[in-house]
Amino acid sequence: MGFARTCSVALVGVEGVVVEVQADLEPGVAAFTLVGLPDKSLTESRDRVRAAVVNSGGEWPQKKLTVGLSPASVPKGGSGFDLAVACAVLGAAERIDPRVLADIVMIGELGLDGRVRPVRGVLPAVLAAADAGYEQVVVPECTAAEAALVPGVSVLGVRSLRQLIAVLTDEPVPQEESDETGRPDAMLAGLCVPGSGLGAGLGGATDDAHALDLADVVGQVSARTAVEVAAAGAHHLFLQGPPGAGKTMLAERLPAILPRLTREESLEVTAVHSVAGMLPPGKPLVDVAPYCAPHHSATMQSLVGGGKGLARPGAVSLAHRGVLFLDEAPEFSGQTLDSLRQPLESGHVVIARSAGVVRLPARFLMVLAANPCPCGRHLQPGGGCECPASVVRRYQGQLSGPLLDRVDLKVEVEPVTRSELSGYGTRGESTRSVADRVREARERAAARLADTGWRTNSEVPGHALRTRWPAAPGALETAESDLERGFLTARGLDRVLRVAWTVADLAGHDRPRAQDVALALQLRTGISRGVPMTIGAAQ
Repeated sequence: MGFARTCSVALVGVEGVVVEVQADLEPGVAAFTLVGLPDKSLTESRDRVRAAVVNSGGEWPQKKLTVGLSPASVPKGGSGFDLAVACAVLGAAERIDPRVLADIVMIGELGLDGRVRPVRGVLPAVLAAADAGYEQVVVPECTAAEAALVPGVSVLGVRSLRQLIAVLTDEPVPQEESDETGRPDAMLAGLCVPGSGLGAGLGGATDDAHALDLADVVGQVSARTAVEVAAAGAHHLFLQGPPGAGKTMLAERLPAILPRLTREESLEVTAVHSVAGMLPPGKPLVDVAPYCAPHHSATMQSLVGGGKGLARPGAVSLAHRGVLFLDEAPEFSGQTLDSLRQPLESGHVVIARSAGVVRLPARFLMVLAANPCPCGRHLQPGGGCECPASVVRRYQGQLSGPLLDRVDLKVEVEPVTRSELSGYGTRGESTRSVADRVREARERAAARLADTGWRTNSEVPGHALRTRWPAAPGALETAESDLERGFLTARGLDRVLRVAWTVADLAGHDRPRAQDVALALQLRTGISRGVPMTIGAAQ
């Protein structure tokens, strides 16, 4: 009887569980049994592994073979177990020393010719292995850079099963010929599966030379201020105005003024994108804020996550630590929009399925854009809107009160005038200038919140703001008066205080003053409070 074991990783959402792959050979009729709650793609690994071993020059054992995946209670899927299964079988057949395999984690799919193909989710899989105390990981060669992002783990990237066998048996390592035909590398197909992104318009801030510049937006002083405040404090933003006023332009330029992700944030975002198959080739680490703009026909499952079996990341998770832009927000279904209420509060999504419960990160900056009515000309001078009042109410009612109550900033985007379009030398501030102010404001907030678990003003609970970091004396009188008159909810008052702290950070104040709170109220309610819609004015 021969026995060998090695390890691989099963992904549950964006979290990994180390799985022990055991192979047992016994005398009897040649058969291959795979146990341990595998799914269809994993069950098919029996044929892939057999062909890969034979085509790699190995001898397939003609005995009764049982491969077990432990713990058996954890659902397992995908083709990433192929490499571990093949090595466990070869270890049981004594082609490889079983003692060498015991402490190695192997991740990769096998082609019938023995090539090791990449799979999605390598980063979270290696993170799980490192957390479990493993120090050696074998992955496909083209994902070795992604696996190497995890500190304290020795990563071996292999191109074929032949190479791995040679390394484990101290034999000369054969050289595998690379494909230099100029065609797209078919080996990368496993990393970017069509339809796996779940969010059209996924992208991120690019290099400064190619980033969309905020100076391209003509006029819109109030909206530009709101975008700057949203970026500085990670506040949700609602832009309402007629078509062509610049709502989409402002939203597209928001990621470029957000600070670059920290190392911890980069690993979080990269793990989600790796599982979803959205990592761009040649860039294993996402270090800029992602941008996701799903179409208004998106389903609730594509927005918050879902799918058959264990849930997959949706648009809210792909926008983690970045921007989720919902253009034409009233055109989304009401159920889809209301599904955002929970992740907006908690910063994560919990999806329960019969196969298990998955927790996905979803701390994003949401930007809603909407026209005033279906035709977009409601209340516009000379607009000629012919939408009945009932249609306008129904259209605007698609955005429920509880959802809008979670939005910190609400701004009317006015149509651009002829003089603004034709004016020369009147361009607004560039993205670089605004990004510098946003970075400085984030640094002030980070210094203030250094001994807490919060990073931005939008995350701080209202009780902590009122007790640990109170505003200047008398600064909240107007806001508290609005609360008593029913113009603000208790949640709304907390959000006004958070925005006021962000305004104070941008203006360089040690705590919010009356003018900061007035501007925060103006940005939230859209009602003029007698202060200019610019940071630092009239302070």
